[in-house]
Amino acid sequence: MDFPDIDRGAARPSSRTLGLAACIALVMGNMIGSGVFLLPASLAPFGWDAVAGWIFTIAGSLLLAFVIARLTVAMPDASPSQMIARAYGPLAGFSIGWIYWISLIITNVTIAVAATANLSSMVPALTRPGMGAACSIAFLWMMTGINLIGARAAGMTQIVTTIIKLVPIVVALALLAIILGNGSAQVAPFPAQGLTGAGITASAALTLWALLGFESASVAADKVRDPGRTIPRATIIGTAATGLIYLIVCSGIALTLPAAETQTGSPFGAFVSHYWSAGPARFVAIFVVISCLGALNGWTLLQGEVPLAMARAGELPRWMAKTDAKGTPVRALILSTTLASLMLVANSLQGLVALFTMMALLATSATLWLYVGCALASLRFRLVVPAAAIGLGYALWTLWGAGVVASGSSILLMLAGLPFYWWARRERGAA
Repeated sequence: MDFPDIDRGAARPSSRTLGLAACIALVMGNMIGSGVFLLPASLAPFGWDAVAGWIFTIAGSLLLAFVIARLTVAMPDASPSQMIARAYGPLAGFSIGWIYWISLIITNVTIAVAATANLSSMVPALTRPGMGAACSIAFLWMMTGINLIGARAAGMTQIVTTIIKLVPIVVALALLAIILGNGSAQVAPFPAQGLTGAGITASAALTLWALLGFESASVAADKVRDPGRTIPRATIIGTAATGLIYLIVCSGIALTLPAAETQTGSPFGAFVSHYWSAGPARFVAIFVVISCLGALNGWTLLQGEVPLAMARAGELPRWMAKTDAKGTPVRALILSTTLASLMLVANSLQGLVALFTMMALLATSATLWLYVGCALASLRFRLVVPAAAIGLGYALWTLWGAGVVASGSSILLMLAGLPFYWWARRERGAA
């Protein structure tokens, strides 16, 4: 297969520090973060429609994960945006890479807000908008500090936090099994009118937020050992395992917890408190915060790697391509976190749950353009055509489900990157 040649921006071999375990932890750690712990509050109004939304989302995510994994096997030296550039030209690759970078920044804002929301169950003062924003900004810079140490430190942090974050999920699974087994749970009845298309479509956009990140290993390809073999395995294993966990846990909590109790900063804590006791619920909230920070760590790694790869490929100004002796994109990390902090300040007057829902939809819409581009690239190169075609349809359907405001805003954010593209081209011409 003949792919157009572009600047691959490959890292030095010594910088490839992530093996299979670290890549699976990166994929699952980025996916199991704020979504599973706050989505029961956002999905509760959709009832059983949300269950159907989960099924569609898991199937669509597995298809898109398979497509990205096959593209990575064919082009192990390329990031997803570079794959799109080889298929449709540098402007297309830049546009997708740019909006994906912006989506990472929005995602980090959302995760930081989720961590603060869960912590607010123990520190009520954080429910005040100004205090919540300050705490979220502190979380952003704490994870940036870890990533500035290097990819190895970020990878080890990801493995540890991925293990820790499974604790509240295991507790919820065990509690669900007990209350469903002894009949003490009141499960929301299946609606007499059946499922609704509008409810499924709207909930699918939110549920995809929870599964964003299955492309994480591909995006960090420059840091992965034997990427052609490691990345596809990590992508499929991580996506399948996370999807199954989400389907059971999120649906179980949303359908068994009284609606009024789901609308809190910590639905997991409310679930444990309702069916067990308030004491264990506090410990669950602590583990949930750690889980969110683990996801924030992984996404922070990516928010440095994406602009670094684009700058090396000549798609962003050369200033962004600067790294330290360990290959850490210091400038890209600091700039990304600064933008995320400014975004939090600009929206600091909103409540935590409302801010989470709004940012989750915007981040989902922005990330979907990467999935659309990868599916189109797969069709262009005639790779796994049936899966790519179905995955493309699913991505476009979810963009519609996210709503005109979120999807329209993502298009405007994509167009906002064009001046930087022309700046980079001018730099290359001068060089």
